[in-house]
Amino acid sequence: MKKGEIVEGIVEKVVFPNKGVVSVGDKKVVVKNVTPGQKLSVMVTKVRKGKGEGRALEILEKAPQELDAPACVHFGSCGGCVYQNLPYEEQLKLKADQVLELMEAVVPNAAEIFEGIKPSPRQFGYRNKMEYTFGDEIKDGPLSVGMHKRGSFYDIVTVDQCQIVDEDYRKILSATLTFFAEREVPFFHRLRHIGYLRHLLVRKAVKTGEILIDLVTTTQSIKKQERELPDAAGVAGNSMTARTPEEVQMEAELLEDWKNMLLGLALDGVFAGILHTRNDSVADAVKNEGTDLLYGRDYIVEELLGLQFKISTFSFFQTNSLGAEVLYETARQYIGNTLDEKADKLVYDLYSGTGTIAQMLAPAAKKVIGVEIVEEAVEAARENAALNQLHNCEFIAGDVLKVLDNIEEKPDFIVLDPPRDGIHPKALEKIIQYGVDRMIYISCKPTSLQRDLEVLQARGYKAERICCVDMFPATANVETVCMLSNRK
Repeated sequence: MKKGEIVEGIVEKVVFPNKGVVSVGDKKVVVKNVTPGQKLSVMVTKVRKGKGEGRALEILEKAPQELDAPACVHFGSCGGCVYQNLPYEEQLKLKADQVLELMEAVVPNAAEIFEGIKPSPRQFGYRNKMEYTFGDEIKDGPLSVGMHKRGSFYDIVTVDQCQIVDEDYRKILSATLTFFAEREVPFFHRLRHIGYLRHLLVRKAVKTGEILIDLVTTTQSIKKQERELPDAAGVAGNSMTARTPEEVQMEAELLEDWKNMLLGLALDGVFAGILHTRNDSVADAVKNEGTDLLYGRDYIVEELLGLQFKISTFSFFQTNSLGAEVLYETARQYIGNTLDEKADKLVYDLYSGTGTIAQMLAPAAKKVIGVEIVEEAVEAARENAALNQLHNCEFIAGDVLKVLDNIEEKPDFIVLDPPRDGIHPKALEKIIQYGVDRMIYISCKPTSLQRDLEVLQARGYKAERICCVDMFPATANVETVCMLSNRK
């Protein structure tokens, strides 16, 4: 087997998150975004120490469990979903098997304590947030808005039939695309650094039906430009201050017309707010350099497990509201009577986000201290605690690694819900030194959990229960909940 060679083989299995292991004689080739059981034609792109990596050229035979037609017409071109071609039961089995294999590598009795996977209450239309990008699907093609094409940094697929959101998202996306395409408003070109339209953010609360929309643009002219802007200056050379009063007025009228168009749509939900955010950064990421309110308010209200949460445009909140209820209820079951009726325990909720877990535990605790590095999320957590009349929650903005040195009160119980990369080794060491009897670790990336469990177990903790919750049907992602006890 050598680089450039075209080979055929069967996908033996797919390891987390989306790496298929293809058998080619006595060799193995790793190919992304494939399905167990498929027979593939593969181009070998790399060979190192006898192990190959490749790119699927053609599916020669479908896997026995594959659907005749995926539910979404964008599947395969859009980079968002990888398992739309599998029945939901097969998706769940695949994810559970992946997580169990990872846990068995570090937890001696993983098979005994692994409790399988809990499905999302909704397989389709489950997302409460989408971040769409403006661009073109082919170079110099017509305007598109949607998701990046699989394997491409530049090409954008208009996902107007996406199945992981409900019909309101599809209507908003299609209407917005038509509106700006008819007016020939240019998108921000990632190489030339010119253009106006960047992102369209849509959030919708499942329980209340409230919708929040934010159009992210540069401060450049809404008319097509030919000149390139220097990389070092970003787009500052064509900023709002450089525009004529007429151009500023044209933008204001454009945004007013876009807002009124949206308000005229027939939707199941109701608009809580419509916003416009400015972002002149060269980086292809959503950055808030100033936001104007065009209509309503700058947040929606969602309900989880009897609690209310205000969600702003950029604050973190689980993207599957109904799945989040399953996830947090699972965590609450794992906690059990650790927090007893005396309510005399101090709880640390580390990497607390908007304080969802902290508020869920507050009624059974003396006090909950949440630590989160994103200041906007901390502000939202404080507001949400006040909204839910929970007065024993304290939220601190800062890096867990640094903040732990300054909290004088020591915890009786710890909940960990870190970002995808897991816990910083030095922060994990500080957490272990508290010596709490029990802790809950909620992970959105099981490989990070695997790494951190290896350290926790070496330092005296034992995994007692492990369970998965499928928060992201059709994608490669999965949440894992683990309860640990101290063996001191």
